[in-house]
Amino acid sequence: MKIVNITIRQLKMKLKDPFTTSFGTFTDRDFLVLEAQDQDGTIGWGESVAFHSPWYNEETLQTNWHMLEDFLIPLLLNKEIHHPDEVSELFAPIRKNNMAKSTVEGAVWDIYAQQTNQPLASALGGTREKIEVGISIGIQQSIEELVELVDGYVKEGYKRIKVKIKPGWDLEVMRILRNTFPDVAMMADANSAYRLEDAELLKQLDAFNLTMIEQPLASDDIIDHAQLQKMLETPICLDESIHSLEDARKAVELGSTKIINIKIGRVGGLTEAKKIHDYCAANGIPVWCGGMLESGIGRAHNVALTTLSNFTLPGDTASSNRYWDKDIIKPEVVSKNGYINVPQAAGIGYEIDREAVESFTVVKKHYK
Repeated sequence: MKIVNITIRQLKMKLKDPFTTSFGTFTDRDFLVLEAQDQDGTIGWGESVAFHSPWYNEETLQTNWHMLEDFLIPLLLNKEIHHPDEVSELFAPIRKNNMAKSTVEGAVWDIYAQQTNQPLASALGGTREKIEVGISIGIQQSIEELVELVDGYVKEGYKRIKVKIKPGWDLEVMRILRNTFPDVAMMADANSAYRLEDAELLKQLDAFNLTMIEQPLASDDIIDHAQLQKMLETPICLDESIHSLEDARKAVELGSTKIINIKIGRVGGLTEAKKIHDYCAANGIPVWCGGMLESGIGRAHNVALTTLSNFTLPGDTASSNRYWDKDIIKPEVVSKNGYINVPQAAGIGYEIDREAVESFTVVKKHYK
């Protein structure tokens, strides 16, 4: 495979409803999609999950474009490669910037799966024909609104409810939800909103039989999480703290986490995500695939990754229509009774709706 043409597009899509977490509210999603073409004309697609501002981590849409244009694309263009795993080796001299790296690598994986005439899921080693999915719900204006939303998603069959929490929107929220939905699998996602001195408050969440508490402490921490996990019965799941296989290994050995959320963009691509999956499988650590408000392209990559055997907990890959009036793939991702059927077509398995892509495009640039 030799990548000879690349196009980057910045898209802006309006969310159907505002999405609020402990670090901000989103009404629109600005993001990059990357289209790569090899010498035989095969086209693959990748998506950057970086936000417009550095709320989630240090990367942004603008820094991703800079890294892609000035460093990553020049390293990849017109280089002969035989497998997508080689992309991370090419990019090794560039430190971090994982979301930018993942954007390119995802497109290469798509091309490779098409060239080998297999779905991306199979190319990764996945075996599932359908995946369980959960739903992620942002902070609402009132608990009553939240309960109504949860009730709707439970009736739709979603297998796990994830609720965003922050100081002042935590214990009472989870108490009411658990009393209202006593048998629903439920978790709380703090997005690093707490500190170790909040341990007594967080210990009270043990009463609600949660599947996990996600990233309660600082986004770069594994030391305090290890201390906190000793105090809690509820498993801690790490998200923002895990950027690589090495991060995962250290966190597991320290006892900082009992579950890991694998986000493709956060760890630098599918190759590293698979390595983390394999390590966790060998060490008895369940994993699941988190969401970053992706369009259909990023969502398709998440679906493929989740077919690997140790993704034993429902992820955040909900239906396209949960977030968008119109997605940029055909058909859109659809969840029925809490399951998504894994597409069987070669590559990411969905057709790109080029008309929709162009309608959402703010700016684009070609590289060859």
